[in-house]
Amino acid sequence: MLRGAQKDKQLVTPEWEVLRAPIEGVHIREVRHVPRDHGIITEVFRPEWDPTGLPIAQIYQSRLFPGAIGAWSCHAKNIDRLFINQGLIKVVLYDGRDDSPTHGMINEIHVGDARPAMLVLPIGIWHGLQNLGTIDALVLNFPTRPYDYQDPDHYRLPMDTDEIPYTWSSHGSAVRLRADAKRKLPAPSRKKPRRKS
Repeated sequence: MLRGAQKDKQLVTPEWEVLRAPIEGVHIREVRHVPRDHGIITEVFRPEWDPTGLPIAQIYQSRLFPGAIGAWSCHAKNIDRLFINQGLIKVVLYDGRDDSPTHGMINEIHVGDARPAMLVLPIGIWHGLQNLGTIDALVLNFPTRPYDYQDPDHYRLPMDTDEIPYTWSSHGSAVRLRADAKRKLPAPSRKKPRRKS
């Protein structure tokens, strides 16, 4: 073996269940497709998948273009229940709750076509999404409260904030940001360009 090589750690069980240590209160329910002679059936939501027991107040869909990053957002009153089954999305979670046993913990979860999943995100969990695929990715949200147009329960930080210890990568594709996202750009160089000889 070459010096510096590192042995892989176990990633999945023998039943191909992904091993992960989720942030306190985050619930991940992977869903299996049911192939049929006429196509594929995929369950999107069942009450027992959500331990909160709270009603669905609204359902909306978000579309992420290839390479798009939507980060960071958080709620003070609302619990998000995200279902992802089109595209390949990296979901990154950060526990910003001071009183949580997993305060400061990061979870990185890959979901989409191949492994659809429902994610239940408690209040105070910062989350961001990145479409790693080459097609539009779709996310359904089943929040516990309807969107309040006059007083949105939506808090945002820029994708490269110093408050969250995570760096997004472009994976070789152009990074697209929401129009309201702010990204820090390096200061312009004061050096004069070299003349070519």
